[in-house]
Amino acid sequence: MEFKTVLFYVFSVILVLAAVRVITARNPVHAALFLVLSFFSAAGIWMLLKAEFLSIVLVLVYVGAVMVLFLFVVMMLDINLDKMREGFWGYFPLAATIGVVIVLEMAAVLLRSFWSSDAQIPAASDTIGQTKPLGKLIYTEYVYAFEIAAVILLVAIIAAVALTLRKRKDSKYFDPADAVKVKSTDRVRLVKMKAEPRANDNGNGNGTAGDAPAAGPQS
Repeated sequence: MEFKTVLFYVFSVILVLAAVRVITARNPVHAALFLVLSFFSAAGIWMLLKAEFLSIVLVLVYVGAVMVLFLFVVMMLDINLDKMREGFWGYFPLAATIGVVIVLEMAAVLLRSFWSSDAQIPAASDTIGQTKPLGKLIYTEYVYAFEIAAVILLVAIIAAVALTLRKRKDSKYFDPADAVKVKSTDRVRLVKMKAEPRANDNGNGNGTAGDAPAAGPQS
């Protein structure tokens, strides 16, 4: 048995076990970490199949961005595990039925490929799945579709920021334009008020009498 075949079986076993733990782990943080492990195992299988671009995209996009976001949200939210698991057995028959249908579809595809093993299989090129041929194809024949997809993603990001942006009433802020336009007379105002006698004068009239100017902040 070749070394690549051994690695394929090792990555496959880890992938299956990690995927099972994703749906059986009671802690959502542990489930997300097992999902990261399954992504890494799938990336290793893609690398063995000479699909370097798909392998790197799986690691960078899903593990590096999506799963980090999932972990951040799960760890920041106060999730009630007991409430989240309420009604699990009520949805179990439907989930089990969908799972069985998916397994049967995959089995049909695999069995058909095994039964038709005598058919001629076209030889795979060594350049399939590499980054350089895909880059040339994207930026030549599919450049307009690529740019349209980039614009759609940019619009989606702006829309998400605009929808989640809210002004908090309890936060203190000021308008920089109003701060620049302010004048000295708006800051301080001189007022006249009667002077009160000191506390140790005892009504002898020794305190300062008359009107005295005083400065105070503008109300």
